[in-house]
Amino acid sequence: MSWRKEQGRAERGYHHGNLKEALLQAALGLIAEKGAAGFTFADAARMAGVSPAAPYRHFRDRDELLSSIAQRGFEQFEAMLTQAWDDGRPDTVTAFERVGKAYLAFARAEPAFYSAMFESGLPVDLNPTLLAASERAFGIIRAAAERLAALAPPGMPRPPAMMMALHIWSMSHGVASLFARGDAARRKLPMSAEDLLEAEVLIYLRGLGFPTDRRPSAQRDPADQKPAGQPSGPPSGPWGTPK
Repeated sequence: MSWRKEQGRAERGYHHGNLKEALLQAALGLIAEKGAAGFTFADAARMAGVSPAAPYRHFRDRDELLSSIAQRGFEQFEAMLTQAWDDGRPDTVTAFERVGKAYLAFARAEPAFYSAMFESGLPVDLNPTLLAASERAFGIIRAAAERLAALAPPGMPRPPAMMMALHIWSMSHGVASLFARGDAARRKLPMSAEDLLEAEVLIYLRGLGFPTDRRPSAQRDPADQKPAGQPSGPPSGPWGTPK
């Protein structure tokens, strides 16, 4: 749920002593306006309507406040990716495509959380709770990559699932950053975020030897069609016949 939708409830809660939630929502608002590096601890206190010393009741410093926001973001991110993956139903490729779209949808719908998670420069490995939350979210991408790796055509080496997961995560992050906070705000791009991510993933999979032409056979170029009587070659797999 967007921080804007929660902000009113958080402010009402603060009047009943919910200072921690008020500070979290205030910081989310500042991140949305200025970015993860664009506010101070005092700014968050001011927006929450409390004294500069009040945040120290709940957070050691600004980084701990940011870590709490990033952790909450990763928890929501994990839930969204889990729902999209749906344990690979109805098939691995369809489910994987949903995961990619869910990644982009989260970045678009929750830019403040996304910025705290990926653009704040927080040392995730020094915060066990935040690290665990990020690993659970990454685990969904890795599960999808493991299923994809298992679809490698016969006779081809199976690519390491971790390598695939890291590359796919990186591509998703790059596209999300470009469209959510980058050049898309200033320059017209020739395709949607979803189309760009799909193209990048297909190029990557082709580089690993996966067939990547998913068009129905009636729509393939004549060069793709094999004359009758010729061997059909390796199984086409879920992406169709390679060029």
